Amino acid sequence: MRASNIRSALPARLKPYWLHAYLLTYTPLLLLADSRIGALWQQWALGALTFVVLYLATLKAPREQRLQVWMCVIVATGFEVFGSLIWGVYRYRLHNVPLFVPPGHGLVYLFGLLAMTTPVVQQHGKRVAHFVLAAAGAWAVAGLTVLPILTGRFDLQGAMCLPVFVWFVLRSPRWALFAAIFIATGELEIFGTSFGNWYWLPVAPWTHIPSGNPPSVIAGGYCVIDASVLLAMRAYRLGLNTIMTRIAITTIPRIGPSMRLLLDRRVNSGELVSPASANLIWSLSSGENTPKPITATTTNRTMATMIQSEVIDQWPTKISSSPVRNSTP
Repeated sequence: MRASNIRSALPARLKPYWLHAYLLTYTPLLLLADSRIGALWQQWALGALTFVVLYLATLKAPREQRLQVWMCVIVATGFEVFGSLIWGVYRYRLHNVPLFVPPGHGLVYLFGLLAMTTPVVQQHGKRVAHFVLAAAGAWAVAGLTVLPILTGRFDLQGAMCLPVFVWFVLRSPRWALFAAIFIATGELEIFGTSFGNWYWLPVAPWTHIPSGNPPSVIAGGYCVIDASVLLAMRAYRLGLNTIMTRIAITTIPRIGPSMRLLLDRRVNSGELVSPASANLIWSLSSGENTPKPITATTTNRTMATMIQSEVIDQWPTKISSSPVRNSTP
């Protein structure tokens, strides 16, 4: 009876993590498929498939997180071009940036964003962060002591990423994002370098810092990517608000001082001006929501009603093109 209760409760407990399990399963299968192909069009097909997978996965996230994920795809692509093609600290198998890499960054980022609301984070809090930091520290120490004996690589570059990673996990309110990204990037880097999808140079160009294959705490690089994503999102919102404000300003009709003076003269002179047209002109010129009422004289009230539609249809052409006339009551 007890065993049956446990079996029935297990799916409910695992349900919040199904998307994480899906992403952790898709990544090694994708990398395995890429390691078995030789044509560029086949790699493009894997990239298109990964974009579809990312789009479907983001449907489960709130709108704000979806925007961040796609912004991460753009930002991370720039980092990939710099790191692989310009700096050359790591290189891909076909000496390019595979099409599946940008959406792959989006999957990793989405993995971290969704982890922020999982039950394990909500229940255990910073203890999860401390566990991840312990694992990252152990990997960094191993890269400086044990792994060089086994792999012939002294991983100073990975150890240098550890302080950055520790600072963000301990000080950032988005610490759960970075803790989860460490898990996702750890799997990604281990499978990617094992299958030969890419490799890290033993000594980094320019800096001449020795590196493991992969570096131990390269997840610290995602801290920089996340900060760049947040800055890009802030710039995007600022630019969008500026554009919308300018559109709103330029589409509101305004009347200059000369047109307002001309209207004053016509109204004060007793010339035939319909109440509706005068109301319209005053409301647009003053920017008020409620037009100011203007009362026509008894003499011109009947005539104003007759020409009301004509004045409104032809405003402002009629008023601006007509000379000021003095009419006797």
